[in-house]
Amino acid sequence: MSTVHYLSTLSFPDAWLDRLRERHPRLEVTQITADSAADVPAEVWARTQVLHTGGVFPGAGQAPRLEWIQLDTSGADHLKDTPVWQLPVPITSIGGISPVPMAEYVLMMVLGLAHRLPRAMAVQRSAVWPSLGERWDTLMPRTLRGATLGVIGYGRIGQEIGRLARAHHMDVLGLKRQRTARAGAYFGASARDEAEAEIYTPDRLHDFLARCDFLVVTCPLTEETRGMVDAAALAALKPGAMVVNVARGGIVDEDALLRALRSGHVAGAALDVFDEEPLSPDSPWWTEPGVLLTPHVAGFAPDYAEQVLRLVGENVGRHLAGADLLNLVDRGRGY
Repeated sequence: MSTVHYLSTLSFPDAWLDRLRERHPRLEVTQITADSAADVPAEVWARTQVLHTGGVFPGAGQAPRLEWIQLDTSGADHLKDTPVWQLPVPITSIGGISPVPMAEYVLMMVLGLAHRLPRAMAVQRSAVWPSLGERWDTLMPRTLRGATLGVIGYGRIGQEIGRLARAHHMDVLGLKRQRTARAGAYFGASARDEAEAEIYTPDRLHDFLARCDFLVVTCPLTEETRGMVDAAALAALKPGAMVVNVARGGIVDEDALLRALRSGHVAGAALDVFDEEPLSPDSPWWTEPGVLLTPHVAGFAPDYAEQVLRLVGENVGRHLAGADLLNLVDRGRGY
């Protein structure tokens, strides 16, 4: 059997690479920690058949033997302006690695917003013990029991968020492009019953938003979702709703959200992603009252390397056997 040349532009431990080699002896594994295509020698690009990368892609004609790209990201929006997006090779994502930690992050933020954590942290920083009246007026929690949580992007992550929300006796709504499941096989897919959430489609976005006490955004960034949560969408939210964004900057209109927060129509927000990252030191989001902010960490998975090995190992086996790959990116959908 012929050798298949696999290139990783990421930084995995030698033991991780050895286990991949042991599982698939036909692989010739090369790892070059790279920030750009220029960091990879031309002769390596020339022989690469399988590329495992986050954001380093060959230029036009640099990788003539390329057969498949395994992304180390769950989204594929960053590929659209690269030559590889037009190549007739499959692209697969890392989706399914982070649903559990991401869902736990979302519930942490929902609970934090409901229990006025931004205000409580401001009290701590002030080192001034507020009066009973001030505590009653500013630190009274919002009950989750019976509240409605809506998730834009009700896939693997959204379903896990829904499961945790229902444990708090919340009503769960899901908004997704189609009511039926996408075709194809997916890493970490479960048989969880979507009927436990009431499903909306994008043509009913404002009806969906009008019912939300908490809005969670988890959908991919595509041409259809860019700017989806704009000023009109935020105005359609139930007054006093709270917003959590763990998807991508560009889906939520940040200027409109800031205005909605300052008007009081949106009562709080938890943001892990922004239009421009890193967030500039002079951004108003660092100090905006009622906001919980983190630096794009919601998808961090404690057992990331082990899960990636499972996914990549499975996909390499499928590729060698000529079988369908897990997490195949649909270029028409953009994810």
